[in-house]
Formats: sequence, C-alpha cells, structure tokens
Amino acid sequence: MEERLGRYADRLLAWNRKVNLTAVTDPAEVAEKHLVDSLALLPEVAGASTLLDIGSGAGLPGVPLAIARPDLAVTCCDGVAKKVAFVKAVTAELDLGVRALAARARGEPEREGLPRAERVVSRALADPNRWLPLGRAYLAPGGTVLALLGREAEEGALRRAGEAAGLELASLRRFELPLSGSRRAVAAFRPR
Repeated sequence: MEERLGRYADRLLAWNRKVNLTAVTDPAEVAEKHLVDSLALLPEVAGASTLLDIGSGAGLPGVPLAIARPDLAVTCCDGVAKKVAFVKAVTAELDLGVRALAARARGEPEREGLPRAERVVSRALADPNRWLPLGRAYLAPGGTVLALLGREAEEGALRRAGEAAGLELASLRRFELPLSGSRRAVAAFRPR
C-alpha cells in the first residue's frame, strides 16, 4: 500500500508541474494534506463495497481509498477533463479498478451516467448545506453521505443541514493532521 501511495503522490506532483491539479506542491504537504487526509475516511467506508467521489479533482479521496481498500469499487467524477484524465492515467498505471468520469453532478445519477453508491463523498465541493442534498441523490439503499470538513465543525449546524436534506447526522469524528496540526472532521449522514 505504501509503495502505491508513494507512486500516486509522485505522479500527482509530476502532472501538477504541467497541469494544475492541486495548489499543494510540497511532497510532505501532499502526503499529509492529500493522502493522510483521504485515508482518514477509512473508518467511515468500512463495510461498504461502493464509493462515489464527487468533485474528486485529482482523485482525492477516492484514489487513496482505492489503494487502501482494493475491494472497494470507487468511481471518481469531476467536471474538469484534465483532472479526470489524470485519474484515469494514474489508476491505470497503478492497476486500480477506479472508474473516472468527466461529469458535473447535478443530482440526476441516471442521466449523468453516475452510479448510486453505499458511500458518497465530497472532499471540498461545497459546504454541507449545499453538499448534503446533492450527495443524497446518489445514495444506494442503506448508504451514507460523507462530508469532509476542513475546519472545526459545529454539530448543531450539521444536524440542521442534514435535516434540511432529509438526512440525520449519524456520526461526527474530529481529528488533527499529524504534521501541521490542522483540524479536520468527517461527518456521516444517513437517510431519516
């Protein structure tokens, strides 16, 4: 797993010199802010067999999760074709079964060619008030919408955002990144 994650990070940095994939360009920051941050979702994807990563950009968090969980069927979608091209190239090179699609998620999975999944995630697409109603449209029965939050998350506001989208806050887990100490949180929502 570590070797594949390292190769992914190397390819990300190499492509980023030619194609703007991420603002993070320091290898240590890529490891912490992209890889560690993505892998922090492993407890929330436990038991799932499918994951849809909406607005995945360079494949974050979908590709690191696919590396850590080869049994997880991951679909990454993004509206920017060059980012999808990177995900296709790197996952082929790493022999990962990740599906990458150039699509703008608008809440119509069948029309967009996007699957419904047991876990639907967005790392930085929108704030919870906008993300949760959109993410809910892609849930498979019994699924969970995940919201990665790059700041201190207020539980009451998350509960209200979930209720407005017909979801309930199932869990809220806070953590800190190991080098920078940046605070993060992941919130899991299930249909009510």
